Amino acid sequence: MTFEMVKTSPITGQKPGTSGLRKKTRVFMAPHYLENFIQAIFNSIGGAKGKSFVVGGDGRFFNRQAIQTILKIAAANGAARIIVGWNGLLSTPAASHLIRINGTDGGIILSASHNPGGIDEDFGVKFNVPNGGPAPESVTSAMLAETLTLSSYRIARLPDTDLDVLGETELGGMQVSVVDPVEDYLALMRTLFDFDAIRTMFAGGFSMCFDAMHAVTGPYAKKILEDVLGAPKGTVINSVPLEDFGGGHPDPNPIWASTLIDLMMSDNAPDFGAASDGDGDRNMIVGRGQYVTPSDSLAVLVANAQLAPGYAAGIAGVARSMPTSAASDKVAEKLGIECFETPTGWKFFGNLMDAGRVTICGEESAGTGSDHVREKDGLWAVLLWLNILAVRKQPVARLLADHWAEYGRNYYSRHDYEAVPTDAANDLMGNVIGQLATLRGKTFAGQTVSRADEFCYRDPIDGSVSDHQGLRIWFEGGGRAVLRLSGTGTEGATIRVYLEQYQPDMSAISQPAQQVLLPLQQAVADLVRMQHFLGRTKPDVVT
Repeated sequence: MTFEMVKTSPITGQKPGTSGLRKKTRVFMAPHYLENFIQAIFNSIGGAKGKSFVVGGDGRFFNRQAIQTILKIAAANGAARIIVGWNGLLSTPAASHLIRINGTDGGIILSASHNPGGIDEDFGVKFNVPNGGPAPESVTSAMLAETLTLSSYRIARLPDTDLDVLGETELGGMQVSVVDPVEDYLALMRTLFDFDAIRTMFAGGFSMCFDAMHAVTGPYAKKILEDVLGAPKGTVINSVPLEDFGGGHPDPNPIWASTLIDLMMSDNAPDFGAASDGDGDRNMIVGRGQYVTPSDSLAVLVANAQLAPGYAAGIAGVARSMPTSAASDKVAEKLGIECFETPTGWKFFGNLMDAGRVTICGEESAGTGSDHVREKDGLWAVLLWLNILAVRKQPVARLLADHWAEYGRNYYSRHDYEAVPTDAANDLMGNVIGQLATLRGKTFAGQTVSRADEFCYRDPIDGSVSDHQGLRIWFEGGGRAVLRLSGTGTEGATIRVYLEQYQPDMSAISQPAQQVLLPLQQAVADLVRMQHFLGRTKPDVVT
């Protein structure tokens, strides 16, 4: 094999976040940038010699070219085998599954998740460890250290690998296996869900619209929903993955999936609607005339999981990210199972799942999953909803109403203030942190603070501590607000404000959620001095 040791200089700004390294695509395309980071990954895990990895991505612009570079760097570093998705495509949960069933030493996933794609948009790289989950902080810190000191990388000077042909090839002594991205994932789903019951429901006239948003779940959804489960052709829309996601924003929420929302709220709405994001790990659930918040979706799935064969024996526990509403806590309490509150980031669920403490996990940002993989899984959530509907034989709105009648309702919404100047965002958060110890008993816009803190998480499995994970403010009467800075954007900062109001008696309130939450919204705006620090009175996105 011919390989080259390329001298390079450390590149700043490559710090991996909770979801890997995300930058503008042109940054990754710059000379040595991607190469440096891939070499840093291999260096940080003790080298690639003799090891195997899974590689794939969501098909966004630069995906295929990046995979060719990764293959050549892996070959030059002595890797034994790379498993790559056909056409370079792998959803994030499918990649996690391949890592686990093949016992590889990890995987490199190319995606910027729900961010837009294209040469002038976003790209991302993250490393998943051998359990199939995102790299923990100890690994990402080691990657960062490598990027700051790296002086060279190794790369094979060999022809590109044909990613359009399934099967085994050889690249400089390294085996490359191009696999069907759907096959193994479909086999896993068959073990979890009652496909016969779902197929019977579709055969009986049940209607559905699944918006793949021109992202990676298109092939998975077409195969499973239409070909295997018998949903009518055309059930899956925007099914062809495109490098720029068709010019859209592949984030399954009511703003960016508004076409689906409009359909589901119309007189011609099908029984069920769903969507998934760029890399297939997020989901949105909508019934006819009924949007389901991710927090409520998690609670409903936990309460009804036993209706699916894979969870018939019950679940060990549930975990949710701290900003997610406490709706699932109510279910866990009634079921007598453990419930955990973790920082945002799926990697925090991994230890709990590996230890057998939790089975189902969820985040308010539309991520839900279980211990079948170590990533959130959008299509899994859709299939579990379908299994539940097939057994309960209720429309989504009736199922939700029954759930709220039994457990009470956590009215919930997230308000995003996007592209905020970093200094202004830090000043706002710093000002609130400075007040935390003195907020108790103070009243803002008629809402009295009962307690407040900055969330710090101690992992119950390994004892590791993650502090500065967001600000929590509770109000008398069952209200809660959470503030945190998000790291998922590539420009400026995003301040996320999460509002939650628990109502135990559903006969007392029939108002829309945003109306119920308006007093909390006004109280938080006054407390954090939103106008003073940001010059804004309204969020950019409300979900």
